Amino acid sequence: MSVRNSLLAILDLGPRHGYGLKSEFEAATGNVWPLNVGQVYSTLSRLERDGLVLASEDDDGQKIYRISDEGRRELQHWYETPVEREVVPRQELAIKLVFATRSGPECVREVVQQQRKATMASLQEFTRLKVAAEADGDLAWLMMLDALIFQADAEGRWLELCEARLAEADLRLGEPSPPARDDGADAVRHMEHDH
Repeated sequence: MSVRNSLLAILDLGPRHGYGLKSEFEAATGNVWPLNVGQVYSTLSRLERDGLVLASEDDDGQKIYRISDEGRRELQHWYETPVEREVVPRQELAIKLVFATRSGPECVREVVQQQRKATMASLQEFTRLKVAAEADGDLAWLMMLDALIFQADAEGRWLELCEARLAEADLRLGEPSPPARDDGADAVRHMEHDH
């Protein structure tokens, strides 16, 4: 996530104070990605150093930031440049599962089951929020929720595949697989497809 470019996008709409940028960023992203105010000011400092924003004082003596022409060019470049995927993105959950395999199948099974519960709870919450956002007609928030729903759904499917691989490994070793737990994943997917 590019905080730097997001701040430029907000400043492109008009001058803001640092705290106002933080609040607007969080409101625009539905508070999904809260920002530390220190991160906002350190990013603004770098943007000012690089000539992408200009700072001045308002009538109350507080610093106010404006986007520069160079900042607008940088923002346009960001909009026009596709987001590149890392060849092998570092994902904490994948790393956790890799190391859980060293502790044995029961450890992996526990990690998968706990994560599936959390993922399905997130998917249910995002789906609930999407219904409200559709009623409000907030396009930006709807697009963000769609992305979060697709990511959670993909993670849930991947976790199902992990469980299937565990069951296959148990069969090869001649060990009985524990019964799969119903975490509500199918019901949530059905709800999502209806909306």
